Amino acid sequence: MTEVTKSPNSPPAISSPSPTGMPLLAAAGIALAFAGLVTSLIVTVVGVILAVTGFTGWFREVLPSEHREVVAVEEPSEEILPERVAVTHLQVGEQGHRARLPLQVHPYSAGIKGGIAGGFVMAALAVVLSIVRHGSPWYIVNLLAAAGMPSLASASTATLAAFSPKAFLVALMIHAVASLLIGLLYGVLLPMLPSNPILLGGIVAPLLWSGLLWASMNVVDPLVNQRLEWRWFALVQIAFGITAGIVVGRTEKIRTLQHLPFALRSGIEAPGLKSEDNQ
Repeated sequence: MTEVTKSPNSPPAISSPSPTGMPLLAAAGIALAFAGLVTSLIVTVVGVILAVTGFTGWFREVLPSEHREVVAVEEPSEEILPERVAVTHLQVGEQGHRARLPLQVHPYSAGIKGGIAGGFVMAALAVVLSIVRHGSPWYIVNLLAAAGMPSLASASTATLAAFSPKAFLVALMIHAVASLLIGLLYGVLLPMLPSNPILLGGIVAPLLWSGLLWASMNVVDPLVNQRLEWRWFALVQIAFGITAGIVVGRTEKIRTLQHLPFALRSGIEAPGLKSEDNQ
């Protein structure tokens, strides 16, 4: 219960519960603990540690005594008197009535453009790193093709460094499909993110899915996991995320149709067409 306290020599204040992020930390720990059941034991251990830390901190906020803080109340500079005014009620379907966020979204074409741009940047950086680390641009291409050609996962280093038309086409198809899908995902999710969407979509999201792939690749394909250099993998993913985020973020947003009545959204009514038909 919040209480307003007043004293002769101090301004009024409200005693309210102290803010805490421990419930969010506990929820994240539980999610990671269950995700580790199908990925890696390390993920489960980290999740359990986070969950225990979150629940411990959460309980300590209320036991043995509740943590509270005093918030000063600013008194109004002038007295506000109530006034009887007419209330205009919103009709169902009017703008702002039961709106679903976001109110504006990027078109699907923005996600496709972002995926294409990010795919080119990621491919160029990966080829450069492949040349620097292995002396051949085809090493990283053949390693990517190993996801669709299991024989390449156990191939020798010399084989991976050689050009293979079939492996090149397989790697190109995998890279193109993944880039377009993630680009479309960026176009849908970026309007829903809070401030700094490019920071979250360009750095945080690539690091999260790189960590998820690192935890699951040892189960999905252990041979590829042993050859994949995860630090460079995360670097090229960040390059993709930043590029796609910038391209999508600079695209002009369009308003959703939720401000229109259901009859218009479903095509039952179309203002203007009836009057034209009667002429």
